[in-house]
Formats: sequence, C-alpha cells, structure tokens
Amino acid sequence: MKAVVYERYGGPDVLRVEDVPTPSPAAGQVLVKVAATSINLSDWEGLRGSPFYARLGGLRAPRRPTLGSDIAGLVEAVGGGVTRFQPGDEVYGDNLQLMGGFAQYAVAPESALAHKPPALNFAEASTIPQAGSIALQGTAGAARGLRVLINGAGGGSGSFAIQLAKRLGAHVTGVDNADKLEFMRTLGADQVIDYRRDDFTRSHEAYDLILDLVAHRSVFAYRRALAPGGRYRCVGGSVRALLRVLTIGAAAGMVTGRSLGVLVVKPGPAHFQSLTDLCVAGQVGIHIDRICTLDEVPDGLAQVGEGRALGKVVVTPT
Repeated sequence: MKAVVYERYGGPDVLRVEDVPTPSPAAGQVLVKVAATSINLSDWEGLRGSPFYARLGGLRAPRRPTLGSDIAGLVEAVGGGVTRFQPGDEVYGDNLQLMGGFAQYAVAPESALAHKPPALNFAEASTIPQAGSIALQGTAGAARGLRVLINGAGGGSGSFAIQLAKRLGAHVTGVDNADKLEFMRTLGADQVIDYRRDDFTRSHEAYDLILDLVAHRSVFAYRRALAPGGRYRCVGGSVRALLRVLTIGAAAGMVTGRSLGVLVVKPGPAHFQSLTDLCVAGQVGIHIDRICTLDEVPDGLAQVGEGRALGKVVVTPT
C-alpha cells in the first residue's frame, strides 16, 4: 500500500510517499481501508516533535512512521475477538493510539471506532472524532447569558466549539487571525478578535468560560480575562504554558475564585457521538477547507499547523 512516512522530526520536507507492507490486525484490532483522514493540530505537533510532549514514546525519532489519527473508511478485516464490526462496515474514529491514517490502510483498536452514519460521507465523518471531542468537552458548561471565548476558533475544533456554545445560548467571542474573522462570524460568533492586533486578556471584557486551543500566554493574563467564578481550560500549546497553568494557574485561580486548568480530553466514540448526531440532524455544520491527496499531505499539514485552514483539511488516499 502507499503511505506517507517519516523517520525524523522536522518540517513537511521530511515526509515522503512510499510503498509499505499493508498491516494486519491483531486481536482486538480492525483493518480499515481508509477513505478519508482529517488533519489535526496533533499531527503537526507529531511531525515537528514539538511541543516536547509530542515526542512521548519517541524522544529521538517518531514512534509511528505514519501520522493521521481521525480516519473513516471500510472495514477490510478484523482480528480475533472483534465482535462489533465485520468486513464491509463503514466506520470512523480517532486512532490516536496507533495513528497511520495518511495511508491506504490503517489498523485501529475496535474500541476507537464507531459505525459511520449513512447521512455523512467519509470526508465529513473523518472531521469529527478528535476535533469534536475537544469541542464538546471544552464547551461543557456554556449556557444562556454566559460569555464564552474560544482562542483558535477558526480551526477544526474551534469551528465546532463556536457552534456548540451558540446552541447552548452563550455569547461567543472567537479569536484567530484576520483571515478567519468572517469565517468565525458565519459560524455564529457574536464577536471576533484578530489576535495579531488585539490581546483579549487586556480588553475590558471578562469571560465566564475560555477554551484555549493555542495556549502561550501568562497564567495571570488568563486569570485577568476571567470573570469571578469563571473557568479557563487549555488544550495544547507550549509545554511552558501548560505547566504554568497546572501549577501557578491552579493556585492563582483558587485564590481569586476562578478555575484555571488543562482540559484532559476523553477519547472514544462515547465522547464524539453526540456531535455526530447534531451534524446528521443539520444542527451543527461541518466545514472542510480542502481535500488533499497523499502527495499533498505535506502542504495540508503546513496549512493546518500554520493556522491557515478554515475548519478542517481532509486527506483522501485514493
């Protein structure tokens, strides 16, 4: 089969398309003929090996030679003990444990996959698992009358998070670069901020909930942006910022009646199925910026990693 592989951390130039052996499913695993894989920021981090937590399991070289976790496709074969799927089933899920989605076939644990609803095509289904889980868990607690800010709102998780927070009745502020301001408005954001021009932590607004998808500021800046009783949660960002949130931020927040912490995202179908249901019902939209071939994966990864994608970028191996 053809796959996009890499042997060392670096930029998109370290990637290449090669012919590699098709994997076989072990016990509890499913072999999926990949129809689509969406690109996440975690893929960009895994390519570069930065922040440092992206190197867990592979300090000097990548643990997995092929990136891509959010897969959708057809079950080709199943390993021993698999009972929920059989060859020919249409499935989708977040294969973060084994990766391998930028290829024609990928092996995934049975527990990571769900049956794809007929109402969604493979490209649409592939956008949901990881980004949807982050958006659902990151906006939990949003409600009518509350002010919610989403930093990095024009990307994959952010585009879902804006819509989810609006459905719950919150006043939503989206923060991203200038090229994404109109896109965030179309998603339902009540207010948009270009982070290159304005620092949301220095405005006169105070937010009840901040979901930060690109954390890098001081914890005291985040605390300043929170209303009394407010909650700040970050997903991703620099190691320095995350450590400060976990230590200094947690203590500083408690003193002032605010909550600052890292969002520990729970993976698996149980944590993205409700978003899938909303997408099928037409209550939340799926926004695909672009569909790439395997040869175009390096450019697609750069588009996501450099913050140029409006919503999701999807790879189709064939």
